[in-house]
Amino acid sequence: MPGTGIPDDGDFSEQLHDFQGGIPPSGLFWTVQIPDNSFRVSRDARRAELHVKNLCLIDSFTFLGTTTTPAVINGLVRWEAMGPPQARGSGNEVPPTDPSAFEGRLRFARATGRFSGTELGFEFTAQGSTRREAFAELGFERNGVFLE
Repeated sequence: MPGTGIPDDGDFSEQLHDFQGGIPPSGLFWTVQIPDNSFRVSRDARRAELHVKNLCLIDSFTFLGTTTTPAVINGLVRWEAMGPPQARGSGNEVPPTDPSAFEGRLRFARATGRFSGTELGFEFTAQGSTRREAFAELGFERNGVFLE
């Protein structure tokens, strides 16, 4: 698709861009710190919004690529809860390495988002929302040391 970095023929086997925050000594990747006021939850915990402006990243073009260029993105994601909260996870009842070693109260949600980004010689815009085949959840969870 012209202007998106996505091939016209729908072939996603060749990655063209990897906007990310670098890999710190902790080894985490595809994570960046955002300003505290970038994420808000409504008082009734049924709506949440993530809004970032001019977030500085790098584009390494391929996962763990060595060639990089500075990039900037903007994004707005909104979640709206639907239905009652449901208990999730197994907490301390399973080993800490078990994927269910968390506790949460989550609601299914609808998510919508808009994104744009630029770097030298390239820019993109995108928008979308969850569909029946995909899902979003909104709620509270605790894991790791917070389970003790």
